[in-house]
Amino acid sequence: MRSLTEILTERISRGGPITVADYMAEALFHPRFGYYTTREPFGSAGDFTTAPEISQMFGELIGLWCAVTWAAMGRPARVVLAELGPGRGTLMSDLLRAAGTVPEFLAALDVWLVEASPRLAARQADTLKGRDVHWAERFEELPAGPLLLVANELFDALPVRQFEKRDGAWVERMVGVTEHGFEFVPGPDAEPDLPAHVLAAPDGAIAETCPAGQALAAALGARLAESGGAALIVDYGHARSAAGDTLQAVRRHRFHPVLEMPGLADLTAHVDFEALAAAARPARAWGPVPQGAFLAALGIETRAALLAQAGGPKVAADLAGQMRRLIDPGEMGTLFKALALTHPALPAPPGFLNP
Repeated sequence: MRSLTEILTERISRGGPITVADYMAEALFHPRFGYYTTREPFGSAGDFTTAPEISQMFGELIGLWCAVTWAAMGRPARVVLAELGPGRGTLMSDLLRAAGTVPEFLAALDVWLVEASPRLAARQADTLKGRDVHWAERFEELPAGPLLLVANELFDALPVRQFEKRDGAWVERMVGVTEHGFEFVPGPDAEPDLPAHVLAAPDGAIAETCPAGQALAAALGARLAESGGAALIVDYGHARSAAGDTLQAVRRHRFHPVLEMPGLADLTAHVDFEALAAAARPARAWGPVPQGAFLAALGIETRAALLAQAGGPKVAADLAGQMRRLIDPGEMGTLFKALALTHPALPAPPGFLNP
């Protein structure tokens, strides 16, 4: 059976170098050999661990965030609750459990998971067994009406284009192939859609754009402005657009060479929250705020204390460790950020004081 390395080598040998975005898309989403098509990436047995897998508190607090935001929306009798990139369904499971503390909110929910991978959709169905949940392959397939949407570590997995400043001009960074394997090579001249301060970067600088992420943010912003609602995006990245090569590969919880073994390692790039917020207009953007500050504002310390009371010393120690990983600046507390998008008429959502 052919490997993805062989398929990409043949493609590049015949047609010339491909964009970084094309390489990333094939490595992650190839229908037979893509990373998300073939692998179980989450948890200690996979390649990385996300916040919902670290602690139930993460999803529970987001569930309460959704309930408070629903109340600010005027308590609609029916609201679409959707998650993009739901992983194993852990976040949604914890979210719905917390939503059960507000029965009127739980009864109003029309729950949807947006998932393109049949393997992951089956895993989500198992996690959410007994819940009334629906699946869609694309955001545009969600039913009409007011929307509450959550996306945790989704945007970082969307393919990015990379550009390099050479002799005062920008060229697209491409992926070529030699006898030694894949390598980055300069491509055609380019005029990347980037802010002036990024375009002014010196020679040798690398800059990135995420067309798929910006298109999704634009569709989401238009939906919120038209139908009402709010979205919560949690991911790692930078608050302001900046130059830098952030493309990375992770395999078995360790960094891995980006261009080695496509399809067998996770590929991600840091999210440009400034670009997402701009693309989502006319929806209103709030934040981004550091994940640690966001979860603290939602009451993670109080939640941990309540859970600790119900357990023993070991439970309390475990909860303290989980909370530290989520909010400590040296762990996920600073690099990870939360961005909210809302209908322009809504007030500041929980955890966000200023637009």
